[in-house]
Amino acid sequence: MGTVADSANKEASGSLLANKKVTVVFVLGGPGSGKGTQCANIVQQFGYTHLSAGDLLRAEIKSGSENGTMIQNMIKEGKIVPSEVTIKLLHRAMLESGNDKFLIDGFPRNEENRAAFEAVTKIEPAFVLYFDCPEEEMERRLLGRNQGREDDNIETIRKRFKVFLDSSLPVIEYYNSKGKVHKIDAAKPVEDVFAATKAVFA
Repeated sequence: MGTVADSANKEASGSLLANKKVTVVFVLGGPGSGKGTQCANIVQQFGYTHLSAGDLLRAEIKSGSENGTMIQNMIKEGKIVPSEVTIKLLHRAMLESGNDKFLIDGFPRNEENRAAFEAVTKIEPAFVLYFDCPEEEMERRLLGRNQGREDDNIETIRKRFKVFLDSSLPVIEYYNSKGKVHKIDAAKPVEDVFAATKAVFA
């Protein structure tokens, strides 16, 4: 019963998060910059919930939903998934987590993502962590890790670098102009990178 009211409530859930005091930190960096490793450390030390846009999209693909099939086709073609799709998945995960502190990893991927996220969730990030790493180092790491991800071959990796540079750097510049970017040298050993990261949260 009351499905119309339910769906209206779901639509209004954007404001549910806005009413809570929610802290969002965007975590950006090229593929292979070590974002995932650092996010895991931050979760342990500071009690954040780590949401990876990529993981949520991959989970949706695995679920075999219609949405998942569309996402899969877009990723195969190296395209960026529409903002609404990713934001809905992030939003659902935020509401389900029950936490109020989130690391959002690998998102926003472009200016349109950024504007849509703020418009839909009414949330601005507290700050942006930017893991800055030279392309050669990221390439070395990605080819070395081989976690059985089909997108870890050299052509796809280079395509992903280009997409990151073209799309994500404007996002970093935007937040930088607002004094919200903490740039971390991600080429250093993992412990050193975490020491620098920890200092930002402390």
